[in-house]
Amino acid sequence: MEEKLNLTIEWDKVFPQSQLVNHRKVTFHTRYGITLAADLFEPKNISGKLPAIAVSGPFGAVKEQSSGLYAQKMAENGYLTIAFDPSFTGESGGTPRYVASPDINTEDFQAAVDFLSVQDNVDPEKIGIIGICGWGGMALNAAGIDTRIKATVAVTMYDMSRVNANGYFDAMDQEARYQARQNLNAQRIEDYKKGEYALAGGVVDPLPEDAPYFDYYKTDRGYHQRSLNSNNGWNVTSALSFMNMPLLQYIHEIRNAVLLVHGEKAHSLYFSEDAYKSLTGDNKELMVIPGASHTDLYDQLEIIPFEKITQFFDQNIK
Repeated sequence: MEEKLNLTIEWDKVFPQSQLVNHRKVTFHTRYGITLAADLFEPKNISGKLPAIAVSGPFGAVKEQSSGLYAQKMAENGYLTIAFDPSFTGESGGTPRYVASPDINTEDFQAAVDFLSVQDNVDPEKIGIIGICGWGGMALNAAGIDTRIKATVAVTMYDMSRVNANGYFDAMDQEARYQARQNLNAQRIEDYKKGEYALAGGVVDPLPEDAPYFDYYKTDRGYHQRSLNSNNGWNVTSALSFMNMPLLQYIHEIRNAVLLVHGEKAHSLYFSEDAYKSLTGDNKELMVIPGASHTDLYDQLEIIPFEKITQFFDQNIK
């Protein structure tokens, strides 16, 4: 059922390899027939069935960046973890390349739960997920539909539907939204004529001084050759997938635990604040990190609250 992928053998992450965990590459498939590539991390010297966590994001990143760092750190803290490349990106399969979809990318998380559930050393009743940036929204959407997900952490979360449909801070009026749809649909015709999809371009280089989070992708700190944001970006028409498909419509139905983590200085903080208002129950929490920007929570180990995240999963799935 799974296509054969070209997986890199050598360690090519933007973060150093931990000697406290075992690491190997794995693949698994979605119900749409797309094969996903992942890094699997498991703590050394721990036997029996482990609690497990699937990690993905940020939007336009690959598993060699933030998600792999999170997965490795949580494996050091006693969890079997995977960091996966979403469909159509990184080392994962699917064509055309560099396209995103609220449905397919939510399914990516659910397929990760499928994979973890059948591992001999995983307790299928103790599975959680972590989504970073745009995959924070996908993680919440997955938790809203998948009752197997016992706990969800969304870090520096973006609601990709909302930002594509309405612009930042909902600044697009109805006419601007109409013009955006006109432009994107005109691009569809051009793509069809040429037989290839125009790319939107990755992070601008050189960076403007007021870049809200772009500094991560074009510097030694975060650059990776397979990262869309580090290079030529998503297909221009990817935005169409999100404009009429609200991701977070049913998150009020999530019954299991949710932790939202965001930086106080992040331009994107309002996404987590509004998502928190939509969540119900007494096991939902918003943690705002004083002074932190959007990308501080990508990789700054002295800022990312791993102690709190680990405690959250310990309480809810371990």
